[in-house]
Amino acid sequence: MAAPFTLRKIGVPPNSANLTEARRRVFDYFRAACRSIPTIMDIYNLQDVVAPSQLRFSISAQIRKNAHVTDPKVIDLLLFKGMEELTDIVDHAKQRHHIIGQYVVGEGLVQNTGSKDQGKSDFLKNFYTSNYF
Repeated sequence: MAAPFTLRKIGVPPNSANLTEARRRVFDYFRAACRSIPTIMDIYNLQDVVAPSQLRFSISAQIRKNAHVTDPKVIDLLLFKGMEELTDIVDHAKQRHHIIGQYVVGEGLVQNTGSKDQGKSDFLKNFYTSNYF
C-alpha cells in the first residue's frame, strides 16, 4: 500500500500577476485538495458516510460558487482561505461532525427530510419565516 498523501505547505503568494496565473493557482489548489481526500477519509473515518467522489464534487462546488470572481486579488484571498481550511482539515483541527456538517450535509449530498416543521401550527411557521434574518 502506498504511503498516504501528505499535504505540502503550499503558500499562496500575496498577489497573482494576472487572471491566468490566479486561475492556474486555483487548479493547483483543486489538485492538492483532491489528492488529500484519501487522507481525510482515513483521518475522519468517512467511508461509511460519503464516497471520495462526493467529496470531490463538494470541493468543486465550493470553487464553482466563486467562478464569477475576476479580480486576481480577490481570487488570491479566496485561495488563501481555502488553503487554510484544507490545512486545518488535514491537520485534524476539526472534528468529524464539522466535516460531515459542512461538506456532506451542507452541500446537499445528503437530503434533509424537512421533519423540523412537523407538528407546528401555521402561526408558528409564518412567525419563524418572517422573523429570521
